[in-house]
Amino acid sequence: MTNARDPREIRRKCSRSIAGHHTQTLPQILHALADSVQPEETPDIYGQGKLINDFEAEVAQLLGKEAAVFMPSGTMCQQIALRIWTDRRHLPRVGFHPTAHLELHEFQAPQRLHGLQTVLIGSPYQLMTLKDLQAVKEPLGALLLELPQREIGGQLPTWEELIEIISWARERNIATHLDGARLWECKPYYQRDYAEIAGLFDTVYVSFYKSLGGISGAILAGPADVIEEARIWQRRQGGNLYQLYPYVLAARKGLAERLGHMEAYHEKAKAIAAALATFPQIEITPAVPQTHMMHVFIRGERGQLTEAALEVAEESGTWLFGAWPYADPRLSKVRALGW
Repeated sequence: MTNARDPREIRRKCSRSIAGHHTQTLPQILHALADSVQPEETPDIYGQGKLINDFEAEVAQLLGKEAAVFMPSGTMCQQIALRIWTDRRHLPRVGFHPTAHLELHEFQAPQRLHGLQTVLIGSPYQLMTLKDLQAVKEPLGALLLELPQREIGGQLPTWEELIEIISWARERNIATHLDGARLWECKPYYQRDYAEIAGLFDTVYVSFYKSLGGISGAILAGPADVIEEARIWQRRQGGNLYQLYPYVLAARKGLAERLGHMEAYHEKAKAIAAALATFPQIEITPAVPQTHMMHVFIRGERGQLTEAALEVAEESGTWLFGAWPYADPRLSKVRALGW
């Protein structure tokens, strides 16, 4: 064994993984997409055409919304949704959790592109609560919630807690938007249809390249007039690409093939968590996974853990993880399962 090994190449050769689906080759991905296409289907043109519009309608119905629009990224979906809602309320102030994607991974885009003021609500180490919201002193034009919350291990509020938060917002005429990048993973925990979960919110964004294994792409769903306005903003932001059909085909394929497996993924996550919990040097958050995501904290030096995981991958064909840096040098954090 040498330090010159390429983890990406090792992972590519693995046939199993606990950190998402195993990697496919580009020819495998493209052949599978080609096989999913019907002979009469044709590409979309600037967001129009039966292929893309039928898929938008399918997802809108699944989420219980009037309309939906396919966009290249969730980053675009969410900024557009928040811009529309805050414009309509003449109040450019948005509240969300300190670990929201907009706060951590978008280089202050809501502020710099859309002039939005952002209010961070609650602790970065736990779920937002009604008490956290009640402590907010400034009026909000919109409130964003992420279900589940990736940065804290895929945690979810109870249904009752969620209802309390949404009710608080509605009483104050605050628009509610769901960061549903991993919404597909929530159904086993809530035991409710996606339309019922998404129905609590004014708009919802969902992703297709995470649990569903698509190439890229997202959908924003909500009232018909909001989605029509979102299409204008999509063009303003350069997201109305000439053709999106490869992403749509991959999203459609993933939705058809993998959506029904969320319960099985969740059960597997719980089984893995129970097995790992028997080791004293391992901690899991949450202790019982609420989705098929969890954060695993392993006592040990990051480099040694990574090397050990690569050796297991080479010998068994099973990809375990790549250790993530963590503030405590005695611990290495990895994300088991989840995408």
